[in-house]
Amino acid sequence: MNKDFNLFMSQLQETNQTLDFFCDFQKIATNVSEIELSLNTLNYLIGKDNLKESVSDVWKRDSSAFDVLGILIAVRDDGKKLVVDNMGSIVLLKSYFQSEEKVVEFLEETGLADIFQTKRVKNLVDYVFGIETGLDTNARKNRSGHIMENMVAKQFSSRGILFRQEVYSSEFPELSVLGTDEKRFDFLVETISTKYLIEVNFYSGGGSKLNEVARAYTELAPKVNSVKGYEFVWITDGIGWKSARNKLEEAYHSIPKIYNLTNIDSFIDIVKG
Repeated sequence: MNKDFNLFMSQLQETNQTLDFFCDFQKIATNVSEIELSLNTLNYLIGKDNLKESVSDVWKRDSSAFDVLGILIAVRDDGKKLVVDNMGSIVLLKSYFQSEEKVVEFLEETGLADIFQTKRVKNLVDYVFGIETGLDTNARKNRSGHIMENMVAKQFSSRGILFRQEVYSSEFPELSVLGTDEKRFDFLVETISTKYLIEVNFYSGGGSKLNEVARAYTELAPKVNSVKGYEFVWITDGIGWKSARNKLEEAYHSIPKIYNLTNIDSFIDIVKG
């Protein structure tokens, strides 16, 4: 294949986001379901004028219900989250859920007391579903990579290419040239003569990580290719590369097999022989 970097750049896609990219509602529903009983218990506080007395009522019945209060302010707490209290001391967030008085302080200081008393929230299960939906946006970066992997897998399958996913270098003693650190490759495609170790990614936005990735693969490729019967393949796409064009161009000219979603057929043709 004649390599034309300008053509490669012109082929980069703006996005790989399908409609199921934005929210993983199955995961969101599962997260809410796990604390639904506690949330329903805390629904008792909504609309109560005497918050202290209502908190006491719930505490006597099920004090553990207050353990989920952190999610009401969109915080996932592993028990180590630190905050500054109203005295200026640094304390664990979970310390607010260990007595009736501290629960009331938490509700008042966060503003949840006003939310409850004015009934701006009518059902905490629905409210937390919304919070979980918002927090799930943090996972979109990982989903973009998974979508790219799925797209490549679909391309391979449609052309009858057999492959494995998530293959570790430790499986191949010949790859000791890569050093002691275990390397995970997104795909392995194997022919009679060659094992193709493939990395796949998609970047719709820029950032320093792109330079690091290009540099890492530029160093990785010759090591893999130096081992008889192995070749490194990089399939990448996304207009985010425009912000790291120079570093990608270096990689493009030093890595023999680098493709995007438009020209991936060129690699498939090589595999099919």
